[in-house]
Amino acid sequence: MAWLCRMALLPLLLFAAPALAQNPTQAPAQNLGKVGEAPFLLSADQMVHDSELGQVTARGNVEISSAGRVLLADSVSYNQRDGVVTASGNLTLMEPSGEVIFAEHLQLSEDLTQGFIESIRILLTDKSRFAANGARRHNADRLEMAKAVYSPCEVCREHPDRAPLWQLKAVRVIHHRDAHEIEYRNAVLEVYGVPIAYTPYLRHADPLTPRKSGFLAPEFGSSSELGTFVQVPYFWAIDDERDLTFAPILSTEEGAILSGEYRALTENGGYEGEASLLYTDKRNDENEKLADKEFRGHIDALGRFNIDETWRWGFDLSRATDDTYLNRYGFDDEDTLTTDLFIEGFRDRNYIAASAYAFQGLEAEDDPGTTPYVAPLLQYAVTLAPERLPGRLYFDASAVSLYREDGFDSRRLSTHGSWQMPFAGPAGDLYTLTTQLDLDLYWLNGFREPGQSAGTPSNDGLEARLHPLMALEWRFPFVRRDGSVRQVIEPVAQFILAPYGGNPKEIPNEDSRSLEFDDTNLFSLNRFPGDDRVESGPRANLGVKASLFGASGGYTTLTMGQVFRVRDDDTFAEQSGLDDHRSDYVMALTVSPSPFFDLTNRLRLDRNSFSLRRNEVYFSIGPRFLRFNTSYISLEREQTSDELEAREELYNSLRWQISERWIATAESRRDLRDDGGQIRAGAGLQYLDECIGFGITVERNFTRDRDVEPSTSVNFRFLLQNLG
Repeated sequence: MAWLCRMALLPLLLFAAPALAQNPTQAPAQNLGKVGEAPFLLSADQMVHDSELGQVTARGNVEISSAGRVLLADSVSYNQRDGVVTASGNLTLMEPSGEVIFAEHLQLSEDLTQGFIESIRILLTDKSRFAANGARRHNADRLEMAKAVYSPCEVCREHPDRAPLWQLKAVRVIHHRDAHEIEYRNAVLEVYGVPIAYTPYLRHADPLTPRKSGFLAPEFGSSSELGTFVQVPYFWAIDDERDLTFAPILSTEEGAILSGEYRALTENGGYEGEASLLYTDKRNDENEKLADKEFRGHIDALGRFNIDETWRWGFDLSRATDDTYLNRYGFDDEDTLTTDLFIEGFRDRNYIAASAYAFQGLEAEDDPGTTPYVAPLLQYAVTLAPERLPGRLYFDASAVSLYREDGFDSRRLSTHGSWQMPFAGPAGDLYTLTTQLDLDLYWLNGFREPGQSAGTPSNDGLEARLHPLMALEWRFPFVRRDGSVRQVIEPVAQFILAPYGGNPKEIPNEDSRSLEFDDTNLFSLNRFPGDDRVESGPRANLGVKASLFGASGGYTTLTMGQVFRVRDDDTFAEQSGLDDHRSDYVMALTVSPSPFFDLTNRLRLDRNSFSLRRNEVYFSIGPRFLRFNTSYISLEREQTSDELEAREELYNSLRWQISERWIATAESRRDLRDDGGQIRAGAGLQYLDECIGFGITVERNFTRDRDVEPSTSVNFRFLLQNLG
């Protein structure tokens, strides 16, 4: 840091004299005038000034500062009349951008921006390097090199003369600093010193640009559907706010699949979207090609825009031409696509929103005619804390309209108001008193109760439901500390009073079909996820929560409990675990003694036999460099439907950090039912360092769905740092 100290010295004016020798031990910094508005400072161990010739000669730890650039050298000669700086010996030129230039000899203008440099080496801001026989600086923004070599790879410390992993050799290289581009003429790509490719012209972005148009890393491989394929994306930086990635897939079996992604920022938000298009042979349900051709494709987009500090609007668009396209060509494996348009506002404790939804089912049994459109959906929610009333008031309201091409239409107006008041008992136990009133109004057209035939007269007109509820929750946490270990045991009891008959058959069920009874909703006042169904009748939710916390951050938690009803509730399906006056037992155990071990087990046990009706296991073990994960799920039947089959699946994954550069992965998903089998299996190998990256993945998909058959794919990606 000595040169910084010398720069800090106050500049002194040179006096007119034929020859003046400064103190050879330390010469003060000299102000040799100005270049534009920037001072030109020089300091050295020894300086000689010849005023008649206008020549300054400096030797020993020479330092020149001009316009943010700093030149260090053993010897410097400065001609004040021509404004030329000549330097030699251990040259180091530090640019304002952060680049560092090393050389043996140079001749530059006094602002250090124009001239010639011999035996040049350049260290860029991302640690990549240039070396050339010579270079010419045309200005601060353009550097032209002859017989140059570029490489982002680190030099081997044990063998510094060994060729890097890869490098570019070119007859001519031009660094356009203003455009943040590096241009090559007659370039050869070498790997371990062996030439493997030639190009007459090449261009890529320099490290100082965050985004630049050009080709991205290619991907190629083979699959059962596409045959041999290659994908070479091109990134177009339209401007600072917009970009487009065009990524066509060229394949031997399907020809060209056009795909791309567009992103844009606006003054008040942004939007992005990806799409694909394919013109291919039609296929029947047996995956046999037909004579005709058809267009297949998809679009997936979203946007978010702020109107002001309170309001914003946005959209999500997701559609495909048919139900198997996304899965067949590897774009996605979703079973439902959702499109929505919304506007929403937030202010204080108020929330209001208006939205519309359209759905596209991708399952074989989905019927587009019976899939509802939701337009509009209006929502309002507010939380109040009146000064004269203890506790909090909650109010929300919604209005929704659903219509179908085939089937019934419905409109619903729902209001929910509740008051909650927490308080503490004399023994330290905690109470929460809740009162709630729900009002729902339905306007129906063509609705028939479940199980009624098409000839049965439909239920048209107005239906209403008023459902009150009162609940008292009691908690009593017991806390014990034993050295560095803290234990918490908390029994929980909820007592709920509500009338029966909250779900008349004349009211459709549109938003409460998916229900899972587990530890997450054990202490919920209403376990149905939507407004079409409410949990009715007197009941009690009883359970206990226990936790153990260690000093090193490890912990163990346990939650278990059961629901008791005065009588059975046929609103719940038989396999839900909630239909009887005693529910099934639910339990959740998490054990995480260290960062190297995690185990979570969630259970639902039959109320009578204690047999497993739902079992979820999530297990992870190993350090970060070798991590194994497994998940297992088993359930007798989907909780709200007797029509869906049981499920038993096992998923395993492994991530192995073989070394600093190598990573191996593997995964497997299997259906463990008697009529099941392997669903998916795959493995991958990846290498990544400072200058090169490549990876290979092999995947086998065993899914069958109309024109989707079991398939195998092999993908390969290759990346050269800064070249895409």
